[in-house]
Amino acid sequence: MAKRPSIDGVLVAQVTDLHIGFDSDNPHEMNVRRLNMVIDQLNEMKQKPSLLLVTGDLVENAEDLDAYRHMKALVARWEGPVVWALGNHDGRAEFRQIFPDVPTDEHGFVQYELDHGGLRWIVLDTLDPGRHGGMICEDRAAWLKKRLRERKDVPTVIILHHPPVDTGIDWMSALSCELWVQRLEAIVKPAKQVVGMVAGHVHRPIATSFAGKQLAVCPSTAPWVALDLEDIDPKRPDGRPLIVADPPAFALHYWNGERLLSHFDVAGPRNVIASYDSNAIPMIRNFLTERGTG
Repeated sequence: MAKRPSIDGVLVAQVTDLHIGFDSDNPHEMNVRRLNMVIDQLNEMKQKPSLLLVTGDLVENAEDLDAYRHMKALVARWEGPVVWALGNHDGRAEFRQIFPDVPTDEHGFVQYELDHGGLRWIVLDTLDPGRHGGMICEDRAAWLKKRLRERKDVPTVIILHHPPVDTGIDWMSALSCELWVQRLEAIVKPAKQVVGMVAGHVHRPIATSFAGKQLAVCPSTAPWVALDLEDIDPKRPDGRPLIVADPPAFALHYWNGERLLSHFDVAGPRNVIASYDSNAIPMIRNFLTERGTG
């Protein structure tokens, strides 16, 4: 009888697009409650992640230092280490005032690397102040290129806020004609050690690829962007839903030593319609016997 391979893996959680301070006069605003639900669920997992990625749009308004302080306290309820990345709603200077220990590169961009669970995690700063979309300037590109020239034998995951792809949602997409996308693709494509990329920004779960690498876009803890793949006319509003109150969400990334696997889930009460009790034993046993591991 075949046995399932026993590989020591690493489980990493990701939350994104927290937007704390959206209702700045309300410390119990909806986005706070939604983030708390996700943190509670992550802390209660039986197989608990060993690292939390928080991938940008940490606050609603970049200048709101109180929102950064509040957000820091909320995430501090997570019982483990945290990796931070910035989004288009964030401000580098304001973030650094509250998080002075988070590394930056020589130009002040919030990008750095760390080793965890047999993987090398590279945080890339895609913030372009005043713009909704992402950016990788020549300095940031040179920094990433230098990092990827080093330690080519270490599996690497790139963390960034803006996914450099057309998501199908017109106003939440990057296009292949954009210079920053082309610049990033030229660096990432030949980097064989890059086993995946993780992003946020879109407020929806998306599985795709970029530069020949798998790309997982994490859904938001804040309310979601509605799924509508029709082009949007900037001159003619058509009444379509833009933001919907689907449950707060997160991602779990599992590295088994060979590949990166990403799951997406939501936090909060669930309507359970089946549980693993004695009645389910035959079904589970048959599944495992069928594949030769029962």
